[in-house]
Amino acid sequence: MPRILHNALTPLAVKSAKPGRHADGAGLYLLVKESGAKSWLFRATIAGKVRDIGLGSAAPGAITLAQARELAREKAREAASGAVPVSDRTKRAKDAKAALAEQSKAKAFKQVAEGYIDLKESGWRNAKHKAQWRSTLETYAYPEFGNMPVAEVTTDHVMDVLRPIWTSKPETASRLRGRIENVMDAAKVQGLRSGENPARWRGHLDFLLPKPNKLARGHHASLSYAELPAFMADLKGREALAAKALQFAILTATRSGEVLGASWAEIDLDGAVWTIPADRMKAAKEHRVPLSARAVEILKEVQGLNTTGLKEAAIFPGNSGGQLSGMAMAMLLRRMERPDITVHGFRSTFREWAGETTAYAREVVEHALSHQLADKAEAAYQRGSLFPKRVKLMEAWADYCTSPVADGSNVTPIRAET
Repeated sequence: MPRILHNALTPLAVKSAKPGRHADGAGLYLLVKESGAKSWLFRATIAGKVRDIGLGSAAPGAITLAQARELAREKAREAASGAVPVSDRTKRAKDAKAALAEQSKAKAFKQVAEGYIDLKESGWRNAKHKAQWRSTLETYAYPEFGNMPVAEVTTDHVMDVLRPIWTSKPETASRLRGRIENVMDAAKVQGLRSGENPARWRGHLDFLLPKPNKLARGHHASLSYAELPAFMADLKGREALAAKALQFAILTATRSGEVLGASWAEIDLDGAVWTIPADRMKAAKEHRVPLSARAVEILKEVQGLNTTGLKEAAIFPGNSGGQLSGMAMAMLLRRMERPDITVHGFRSTFREWAGETTAYAREVVEHALSHQLADKAEAAYQRGSLFPKRVKLMEAWADYCTSPVADGSNVTPIRAET
């Protein structure tokens, strides 16, 4: 019968041990590698299989012989109780993983949302869209559950945010709901929450809120075209750069972001054409804008502001460099005591004027607004002839915008253009 080892090793033996496996007894072994590295092992038979469980380093200053024997006794007790012993390293790794999982589940909704925006915003072309993503969440969602663990956000929390604005601000509310839904989906993919998405519409919130298409959608407040000549005369008498930018936006029927982001590289003054590159357009397609004589005149008025002489310089620069602030034209309207209208609304004014007082074809007007024609075949057919007609349209628009208002005549005669 083989002799049962018990405390066979000594501290000196551990220190001078050669490469190999050295038994101490009770399942404890000292393992010495060819490199001289030493570690402790506990060998146990579990469910008929022999397993080696690492106990840690036996290097000087690490686990001593006495400590290794105590660890071996703990593993023996675990095995005797039916538990499967694991190495301290494995246990620490599992504990760390579990702690990390718990910490992740406690990640706040705001943290997840900001991470999602940081990841996605490089693919969003529209700077206004980027700003709106954050602003809607900061205004409505964060105060309610921004600091709450994303795993704990419920349908009730989402409803508390949406209900107050669902009918009064339908477009904002609908976009907010979609943004919360995206953040929640991202959290679920990251393993930060499970179960139903509390902001999902179909089969969920559609049972709690009226359908968005049943709500009155807000439109950009616009100025009646009958009032426009007087308004433009007021603008022309103002020296502020925002006044010139707003005149240019109205005369070209373009969006405020397209005007504020415009650089001299996009302008052909001799040809009276402004070419807006695709990456700055909502439809992601290049847009050529015919420039009326008055639009060219405004460009020449601000040309001296380009002190750098660089073509990449903003046409309407801000005080601290870069482009004019996105709020500059809106603030101008407030100073003019016209908070009832918006910059974007002047596009509606243009469309109303063109539709009611001219005979220009709808396709010409829609192209002037950089709207894509629904009929692709029609769009392809019209591609070659619309620009010359738009040149005439925009010149007629400029003539109307700058027409005298003293006689009270605000309507131009219908033209024979088709």
